Amino acid sequence: MEFFDSMEPMLRTYWYIALPASLFFLIQSVMTFIGMDAHDGVSADFNSDLDGTDAPFQLFSLRNLVNFMMGLGWGGICFYGIIENKFALTAVALLVGIIFVALFFIAIKQIQKLAEDNSFKIIDTLQKTASVYLSIPAAKGGKGKIQISVKGSMQELEAMTEGEKIETGATVKVVRVEGTSLVFVEKI
Repeated sequence: MEFFDSMEPMLRTYWYIALPASLFFLIQSVMTFIGMDAHDGVSADFNSDLDGTDAPFQLFSLRNLVNFMMGLGWGGICFYGIIENKFALTAVALLVGIIFVALFFIAIKQIQKLAEDNSFKIIDTLQKTASVYLSIPAAKGGKGKIQISVKGSMQELEAMTEGEKIETGATVKVVRVEGTSLVFVEKI
């Protein structure tokens, strides 16, 4: 450990913060990429459960602590030879730590924009056009079927009308939804 013995105490402290934080960050990253997460029984983070927030990530988490400590350590090391004033150096290192956490938040926010919810919800059919698959009898006469495209997938739903009979192949518009699989349509 001759490398650390020859250093000034403040620089040595930054190295003692940066190296373990970087190692822990590396382990967390590897665990994340190979899929070891809380649902596998191994938790790489903890939940501080801040009530009243709907954020997908928490401000006070182990991951953010590691990001902050890594920014603090490496910021102190990088600016140690440039900034003579130790108070200013500590302030800059703290700022770099905060920036690391902010960059993590920004990265997570951008990744979440890539998420796509393609689950079918019948409410998404309202005011959309569809094609009649099985003819729909006149008002209160029974049910037919329509085919409708929602979020890129074709759905087959039971349909009723409050007007006259609608033949197979006709184009209709969904005007009302009842339950989880029944729609009311009108001919276009």
